[in-house]
Amino acid sequence: MKEYLENSFDKLASKLPYLKEIELTFSVPNIASHGDLALNAAMLLAKKLKRNPREIAQEIVDNFEVDKNIIDKIEIAGPGFINFLFKPEFLANIINRINEEDESFGKSDRFKGKKALVEFVSANPTGPLTVGHGRNAVIGDTVANLLEWAGYDVEREYYFNNAGRQMRVLGDSLRLRYLQLKGEDIDFPEDYYQGQYLIDIAKKLYAENKSVDTGQSSIEFFKDFAEKEIFTEIQNTLKGIGIRFDNYFNEHTLYEDKKIDDVLNRLKESNLSYEKDNAIWFRLSELEQENDKVIVKSTGEPTYRLPDIAYHLTKFERGYDIIVDLFGSDHAATYPDVLAGVKALGYDEQKVKVLIHQFVTVLENGEVVKMSTRKANFITLDELIEKVGSDVVRYFFIMRNISSHLNFDIDLARKQSDENPVFYLQYAHARICSILRMTEEEGLKSSFQNLELLTHPSEQNLIKKMHQFKDELNVAIDQYEPQRLANYLEELAAAFHKFYTDCRIIGSGKELAEARIALVKAVKIVIKNGLTILGLTAPERM
Repeated sequence: MKEYLENSFDKLASKLPYLKEIELTFSVPNIASHGDLALNAAMLLAKKLKRNPREIAQEIVDNFEVDKNIIDKIEIAGPGFINFLFKPEFLANIINRINEEDESFGKSDRFKGKKALVEFVSANPTGPLTVGHGRNAVIGDTVANLLEWAGYDVEREYYFNNAGRQMRVLGDSLRLRYLQLKGEDIDFPEDYYQGQYLIDIAKKLYAENKSVDTGQSSIEFFKDFAEKEIFTEIQNTLKGIGIRFDNYFNEHTLYEDKKIDDVLNRLKESNLSYEKDNAIWFRLSELEQENDKVIVKSTGEPTYRLPDIAYHLTKFERGYDIIVDLFGSDHAATYPDVLAGVKALGYDEQKVKVLIHQFVTVLENGEVVKMSTRKANFITLDELIEKVGSDVVRYFFIMRNISSHLNFDIDLARKQSDENPVFYLQYAHARICSILRMTEEEGLKSSFQNLELLTHPSEQNLIKKMHQFKDELNVAIDQYEPQRLANYLEELAAAFHKFYTDCRIIGSGKELAEARIALVKAVKIVIKNGLTILGLTAPERM
């Protein structure tokens, strides 16, 4: 509709040259009676032309060539808005297009031929995934889905580190649990990993081998065993909510492939590093950052900045057009250092899109569930999935803006009622499937022959809402905001439920009934495509 109007105004500019002086901006009026699209050109031109905006608006309308197959009415409103009302049959053409394109409706080739890398989760293998990891996982996977629908060739990557102090502590924690199983009286340190999951791993190891060397030199063996078991569990958890990865990138390879040494040498050659207090410092103060930061400690161990810079360089070397990083809010103050390093070494940091999500609070029985990873009094992602189901977990994690703190209300998530937004949405799809089964039994089929009969306000509202699908999808893609799609689908479901209340299909007359069947089939396709992008199922019965 916007495209039609823009083309019409391009032609009109030959009569009214002042239209070339502004950028035409169309908007959807908040009140349906004000039309389908509104243009504020007259107000923008009033100051330039020193004329009354309503007078300008009238001149535009008088010279506009109306295609009566498309436009029903043009009205001037308020201080000079030009409101366009479209013919119901023109609006209804979307029903044809949706039914023809079916599973492809909403897909585009906007970024065809371009490659995208989405890195998410990236939890080190020290324990099971928690609800915090869960939000990261679902957002990352949904962003990847959105980019795929826009034509990108997308790879999903999981970056992890199985070295360092926390992994040594994990190994020693397992060693001590193993000794306890052998009957030894062990004073288990408070800062070691306390979780039941580690006791279960120790039991598995003990069942397999009751005579493992348990001296201090065996910590590496225990670390490797724990890592393997935990990583297998992480992969199983992610599989349980429909998440797969194309690549697993281990930080250790950056050392093996001399990528760390290469970054250090390049920083030194560029005079962007220096030695002080037996440590190596990064001159961030010369790169628009506040303070210089240590990149290699006096112990010789690098801080996170060095391997992260090296890791990002491998992303550029692999030829991606867009690189998406998804982090929790604890990274908000640190990732700019990495981007500064990337830019300083000659790479286009604008290709890196960093998404920061806020943390999750779990509510159950009206109370906040207190959590601590080290003390292991947390709800695992597996436990959350078991409590409310995979679809609900995914939807709740993406139904709010990622920059907003999320309260995950388990009691609400369990409800099988309209209060639960994912139930409300999936029920719309299931209800349409039920309608289609019933109409088929009545010998009624969908027909595109009489779509002009769909003039009821609830029908028109539903049709207009479907028109918005591609726009909402494009905004969600361009702004990396998956919650926009979730919010849109809820609005579409509400429009459908209103239509269902107001408009009978069976008993409404064959021509009208079959036009309405074509309408609800289109709604079913849009809902299913939206749910597919969000990684949810589209149930046919509920």
